Amino acid sequence: MWSRLRALIIKELLSVWRDRKSRFVLIVPPLIQLFVFSYAATYDVTNIRIAVLNEDAGAPSRDLIARFEAAPDFARVLHLDDASAIARVIDNRDAVMVVHLGVDFSRRLLAGVPTQAQLVLDGRGSNTAQIVMGYASTIIGDFNRDWAALHKLTGPSAPLIERAWFNPNLLSLWVVVPGLMGILTQVVALVVTALSVARERELGTFDQLLVTPLRPAEILIGKIVPALIIGMAEGTLIVVAALLWFRIPLVGSLALLYLSLFVFLLSIIGVGLFISALSGTQQQAILGAFLFLVPAIILSGFATPIENMPEAIRMLTLGNPLRHFLVIVQGIFLKDLPAELVLASVWPMAVIGTVTLGGAVWLFRNRLR
Repeated sequence: MWSRLRALIIKELLSVWRDRKSRFVLIVPPLIQLFVFSYAATYDVTNIRIAVLNEDAGAPSRDLIARFEAAPDFARVLHLDDASAIARVIDNRDAVMVVHLGVDFSRRLLAGVPTQAQLVLDGRGSNTAQIVMGYASTIIGDFNRDWAALHKLTGPSAPLIERAWFNPNLLSLWVVVPGLMGILTQVVALVVTALSVARERELGTFDQLLVTPLRPAEILIGKIVPALIIGMAEGTLIVVAALLWFRIPLVGSLALLYLSLFVFLLSIIGVGLFISALSGTQQQAILGAFLFLVPAIILSGFATPIENMPEAIRMLTLGNPLRHFLVIVQGIFLKDLPAELVLASVWPMAVIGTVTLGGAVWLFRNRLR
């Protein structure tokens, strides 16, 4: 039995590796996607264009404007001449935000009277507007604290001290790259297994496989193990890239990470075999794989918080193995997720894997009859 299994596993690995198209799909696209998505799929808002209308010539107003110009997230600052230009730059998307300081801004500050700075934002990009508003509020808050300290003014509270746990520099790259480990390994494992049986049927070698001494269960194991090996290798490649290229810390247990990856791949391979057993051609298998991939990524919490989804959709995400794996991989990378919390997300993936693999075995056997 073991010699037959070994021969089938080697045969599966060689069939994938010797096919130039399969070899290309397994190596090049995941690497390109890893680097492109890591830098493109960012939650940060940078290189922002803003405009300034300073109707005051005093030193305090110039100091505040200088702080906006020196902010690293604001790539370009336009200086407006009159209030009529505010609507034009916002309408034409020349600026996301306009900072407007009135003619009495400095005079009121020097007299110890509260004054105001007007911020006009482009609400067509609501998420960007909220983030830019946060940047502006931070700059104005720093200006207020420095002004109060310089003029010995009594304030309502001490300066605010902010600290972000687990990601102190608030780099979205630290969140995106571990998430891509789950997404890209899912894509590779699903495509490999979805094409495995369909490729045999299309090439006419599946019937030859059935007349060999191999039992149906051994054929399935021979399809599962190569996908596991390829998926684990893909995951290892992404971990190495995350540590050496992206400089993302791995503060948790590497053993727990690989245990979770193993269970996650089993659940995805079950889905792939299910699709492969239903498909008569490789084209059908690829279509079936992408019909599963898109909802799985959307419902994983990678781009949209699961807490923001309706209750029915949140319940649906519990059957998505990628949702559970993202909790583990991001937790192990960034905050040394304890073993009991890792296992709390591993067992749902184990249940999903049992169901998907069991369904694939049942369907596979029924298709043989």
